[in-house]
Amino acid sequence: MTAKEFSDTQAGWDEIAAGFDEYATPLTTAFAEAALQRVDLRPDMRFLDVAAGSGALSLPAARLGAEVVATDISPAMVELLEARARDENLTTIEAHVMDGHALELEDDAFDVSASMNGVSLFPDMQRGLGEMVRVTKPGGRILILAFGPPTEAEFITFFLEAMQSAVPGFDGLPMDPPPLPFQVADPEQLRARFVDAGLNDIRIDTGSWETEFRSATHLWNMVVNSNPIAASLVANLSQEQIAEIQEVLDTKLRERAGGSGPAVLATRMNIASGTK
Repeated sequence: MTAKEFSDTQAGWDEIAAGFDEYATPLTTAFAEAALQRVDLRPDMRFLDVAAGSGALSLPAARLGAEVVATDISPAMVELLEARARDENLTTIEAHVMDGHALELEDDAFDVSASMNGVSLFPDMQRGLGEMVRVTKPGGRILILAFGPPTEAEFITFFLEAMQSAVPGFDGLPMDPPPLPFQVADPEQLRARFVDAGLNDIRIDTGSWETEFRSATHLWNMVVNSNPIAASLVANLSQEQIAEIQEVLDTKLRERAGGSGPAVLATRMNIASGTK
């Protein structure tokens, strides 16, 4: 990653960090907690979280008693993660601003290295995965949680369908090549990445990440603060267009909820683990 690419990426995530912490992190924590069971994380193990955001994976690991090192490219995300750790009096977390393509960490240092919708978004995912492997102890475990196909991410499909209804000429996400969050949507592509990284005992599963949305505004805020790509999609919309999109979303969510209560949307996730 060039210095400009680093700076631009850092700025993009810094800009949405507060919204990400408020809307995305609370919705992802439960799925992260369940995924940690696959690597048998135990007290006093050393745990690395790469591209940690504001802690959806790091905080559950610390609650299990692990010694956690969390890294993220965004200083704002790191500050928010540290604030969450202080609020819970979790003293076994240390967080650092760091490029996951080139971790400033020693070889063979961690029992488990993990990333949730983090390394799988990297422009050079294989390099990021290779760095995770490098810093993991022989016999240690690697865990990657990554999006399945965008057509099976309902929080995204609802949003894109609403945009297509409200914004003339909007054709959806370009898919050739797919956006980085979906570069390993095919589980076999993810398996191939693990094989190329030299991992053994590879297991690739799919799971359903189910999220409750209380309103169109809630869904809007989740999507536009989930990734700089989403933020850029709506950057030039008028207030009238935003209002129309939210009206469409409101109708779709009420239909899903059966007229009242929160609407539950499902997203297919790929869950990959392997041994160094």
